[in-house]
Amino acid sequence: MASSRVRKILSHQAGVLARSAGRLTADRRMTPSFLIVGTQRGGTTSLHKALAQHPSFLPARFRKGVHYFDMDYQRGHRWFLGHFPSRAKAARLAQASGHPTITGEASPYYMWHPLAPERIAKDLPGVKLIVLLRDPVGRAYSGWSHEYARGFETETFERAVELEPQRMAGERERMKADPNYHSHAVRHLAHLGRGEYIDQLLHLESLVGRERLLVIDSEDYFAQPQAVFADVCRFLGIPDVAGIVHDQHNARSRTPMSDELKQRLEEHFAPYDERLAAWLGRTPSWRR
Repeated sequence: MASSRVRKILSHQAGVLARSAGRLTADRRMTPSFLIVGTQRGGTTSLHKALAQHPSFLPARFRKGVHYFDMDYQRGHRWFLGHFPSRAKAARLAQASGHPTITGEASPYYMWHPLAPERIAKDLPGVKLIVLLRDPVGRAYSGWSHEYARGFETETFERAVELEPQRMAGERERMKADPNYHSHAVRHLAHLGRGEYIDQLLHLESLVGRERLLVIDSEDYFAQPQAVFADVCRFLGIPDVAGIVHDQHNARSRTPMSDELKQRLEEHFAPYDERLAAWLGRTPSWRR
């Protein structure tokens, strides 16, 4: 236990030093050409780990998600760029491979955060956004389990769902009014809100355009990872390559919810899913 804690401390300190050095050399660093912006518990880690195996992808240093546009925007754009590889390294890799080299990151709070989409559109013109969508009922239960295990959620799932409107009341508006305000409820307790996908997607579309959005059904990705990954590569402008290993990461076993609660949540999400299907032009996997 002690040695594990020491490793974490040393890793954190190394990351702080590296990011400080990165800020000083921000002018020589790559600008991300894509972001995986959501959804939480939807397969973002799995897709990022698959991309990390691609010879044309250079990831951000030390962590999958930088969380600049949601949690650390006050640190400034140079701090953000300090997380990414140098352009010189990218040029060497591109010359060796004969293919373009890209970088990006995965912060699944970006899509749900009230201010992050506007910040992304303003600071990264031309950036491409990847969204993974999962059955919103399963996502809600998985999100609750994740937050409960971390100590951010204290109620049972059924009680948390009942409390959500009260907990969320005015929180997103307060975040918009005060960019320095970080809402515990918005980040950790929006089990249903995060799964109301269509409004979040329409907001992203209004800011970056439909052509810069790739929406992936997580069920389809895990069922046919090679085919979906090929679509990702085409979207990002990199070649599809063989040998990428696709695994499902961060899966957590849990007691099944009651049939009554599941049906109630399916009814809650039904109108959102109908609008989503119309926007996508296809029925999402959980409604087929």
